[in-house]
Amino acid sequence: MKDLLQEVRQCTFCEPHLPLGANPIVSGNENSKIILISQAPGRVVHESGIAWQDQSGKKLREWLGVDTTTFYNEDHFAVLPMGFCYPGKAKTGDLPPRKECAPLWHQAVLKHFKNVQLIILIGAYANKYYLSKNEKLTDLVKNYQDVLPKYFPLPHPSPVNRFWRMKNLWFEEEVVPQLQKKVKEILKED
Repeated sequence: MKDLLQEVRQCTFCEPHLPLGANPIVSGNENSKIILISQAPGRVVHESGIAWQDQSGKKLREWLGVDTTTFYNEDHFAVLPMGFCYPGKAKTGDLPPRKECAPLWHQAVLKHFKNVQLIILIGAYANKYYLSKNEKLTDLVKNYQDVLPKYFPLPHPSPVNRFWRMKNLWFEEEVVPQLQKKVKEILKED
């Protein structure tokens, strides 16, 4: 798996379409228990090379109920974005992840994990790809129990999504505590 992830990190398949060039962000090992499948790294992550080292990551760790050390322990969490590289800026937030990455790499990477107990799908792109092309993200998140124990759908923790969170207070009141409980159960097994 180490060799495969190194190959992913060297991928330049869609570099001509990337404003800052290719810098694939992916992490994990065959023992990772929880896989985080999100959209694509933002500019700050592209520059640091460290997944979720931004405001979205801070909010995600809060939702998961884990500290930074736990989050970056690859035996606990793997990071597998829908697009591995920063796609560029849109009017609000970033452009969508490149469509080439997930079909090109996901299945090859996923089959190397030996101890996965949960796949957390973060944001509309990951949820549409893995769960439903037609169902709204809000409904997928609200009905998260329907896809357990394999998946746990979440909105994206970006500051841009604060309005969604304000309109859907039930998410942080009801869903986040269940997510934290599930993550704690999985990580307690160490």
